[in-house]
Amino acid sequence: MLLLLLYPLRKKFKPLRQWGRVAHWFRIHMLLGILGPLAVLFHANFKLGSLNSNVALFAMLLVVASGLVGRYFYAKIHHGLYGRKATLQELRGDAEVLADAHSTDLGDAPGIFERLQTFETSALSAHRGLFASAWFLLTLGVRVRWVRFGLLRAAASGLRHAARQHNWDSRTRNRRIKGAHRYIRRYLANVRKAAEFSFYERLFGLWHILHLPLFILLVLATIAHVIAVHLY
Repeated sequence: MLLLLLYPLRKKFKPLRQWGRVAHWFRIHMLLGILGPLAVLFHANFKLGSLNSNVALFAMLLVVASGLVGRYFYAKIHHGLYGRKATLQELRGDAEVLADAHSTDLGDAPGIFERLQTFETSALSAHRGLFASAWFLLTLGVRVRWVRFGLLRAAASGLRHAARQHNWDSRTRNRRIKGAHRYIRRYLANVRKAAEFSFYERLFGLWHILHLPLFILLVLATIAHVIAVHLY
């Protein structure tokens, strides 16, 4: 359990930053976070004991639960559990690349880009409170489907009208409609990921504030337990 402290020390102290990659230390931290509490449960024989041992045990279980929640938040804002941290700029950059690739398809469907950008601005608004953001995230899937449905219909209608004006053959018309639909779906998917990232990044920051006091509580409860065992 004490070895769990090596991971935060590795990140904070410069002399330790040369000792391997942070991703490897994180793997070890997660492994120790499972093996340590498991060893403590065997030590307690999976039973409750005296008051001081119960306090130490439940403090440990609380820290473990907090660690599992933190792992979930961590995975939400990283490319894979042990990968590098994602950024809103990267996700927005993906959307810009898609816009450049499909500009010819949507150029003949007026208003699509503007509606996509309006939805993106609304979805990534940073002025909501935590609970308002949570509610927005819960309903984001429905919002995305509704916007996507309207945009797909509008794009198809605009491109059919352009096909009649420019005398496109059916193959060209269908290809452009499929390209526009593919772009809209991917763009909205990126906006959704960016909105989720923004929310979970806030939660991860709040979790950091809570997790350290819980770990300090665990250390103090463990020290009190060890002293009580040797004295009484």
